[in-house]
Amino acid sequence: MAALTLDTLDILTPDLYVERGYPHEEWRLLRRQAPVYWYQRDNCDPFWAITRHADIIAISRQPELFRSTQRLFVAINEPGVPPPEEALLRQLLNMNPPEHGEYRAVVSRRFTPAAVNRLAGHVQEIAAEMINGIADREECDFVTDVSAKLPLAVIAEMFGIPRSDWEMMFRLSNAMIGPTDPEYARGGTIMEGLQQARLEFFEYFSRLVADRRKNPRDDLATALANGRVNGGEIPGFELLSYFALLIIAGNETTRNATTGGLFAFIGHPDQWELLKRDSSLIRPAVEEIIRWTSPVIQFNRVATADTEIRGQKIRQGDVLALFYPSANRDEDVFEHPFQFDIKRQPNYHLAFGIAEHFCLGANLARLELQMIFREIAARMDRVELAGPIARMRSSFVGGIKHMPIRYRMRAKSA
Repeated sequence: MAALTLDTLDILTPDLYVERGYPHEEWRLLRRQAPVYWYQRDNCDPFWAITRHADIIAISRQPELFRSTQRLFVAINEPGVPPPEEALLRQLLNMNPPEHGEYRAVVSRRFTPAAVNRLAGHVQEIAAEMINGIADREECDFVTDVSAKLPLAVIAEMFGIPRSDWEMMFRLSNAMIGPTDPEYARGGTIMEGLQQARLEFFEYFSRLVADRRKNPRDDLATALANGRVNGGEIPGFELLSYFALLIIAGNETTRNATTGGLFAFIGHPDQWELLKRDSSLIRPAVEEIIRWTSPVIQFNRVATADTEIRGQKIRQGDVLALFYPSANRDEDVFEHPFQFDIKRQPNYHLAFGIAEHFCLGANLARLELQMIFREIAARMDRVELAGPIARMRSSFVGGIKHMPIRYRMRAKSA
């Protein structure tokens, strides 16, 4: 195998993410030799790869200098992929202050720690239901049978979406987040698949908006449908984009953290035994799962003026890609960063982002992960892989699509 160098490393080709998972060795080389690296290859538009924890924080805290745009992430150039400026959705991830804060405030009170804590009992019931659903078997696909179901059920119920429509939400979310993955593609070009998924989302949410304006309820759909920014109704495109964002973000990343967390435990049986023996470790365990999996690989910023980072001259208009999994293995921040340690404290991971773009649903994601791993640790005596895993084809959001496991379940206590 050829030696890894700055000139030859590849951190963007999605097929490599399928084959080997995250390019941690490449990111480690970048952190050590070129933490602010001008990544220029024949198969993509050039950009600055930002791989250190401190730099991602500094950039994220300067929204006037480093702006969010329609270009959410960098990707290789593939036939049928929409151009970066194509406005498939216009939502919080694309927005900057003060607009971002005005839109975020529409639903932020429903994601506060107090509001989320009120859901704890119900989320625990859903987690138990998911585990009960596989209790009479010895093998399952953990993704489709467990980890995909819990967050989708929670966010769908928060919206008041009937169970009969959950499978459609799952299918459309996959199509939007992984349009280049053959399993999720809708047919035609990548752009056509994205547009079709968006159309189906928008048609569904348009009916939901109309219903909640006529028949308001105490749910997230009502809060959004009747939300106001700058003293007026939320414009139609932004409103429907907001629905799509919360559904997609509300199930994709937590699903991938849940799957990746169990995969980590399978690879680190000492940590699995530790959690099973001591349920008080659930909170630090979840933080370590989130750090270890880092489901969102990257977000972009665009420089609004000439500036400098670590001696590198950044030009106005340059794109910067912030690689969160790399930051979450930064040797300057984490002791033994390549160890999966559920007792790790403090744990200053950036998996939820930082500053005004800190994940709106972070409290909910933490609760869901705590409940599902509490249930798994209490019920699953033994677990191992029952076949090869299948990873998503994406350099934007990382996840395992299928993970066959073999396990032995403990009888549910009275």
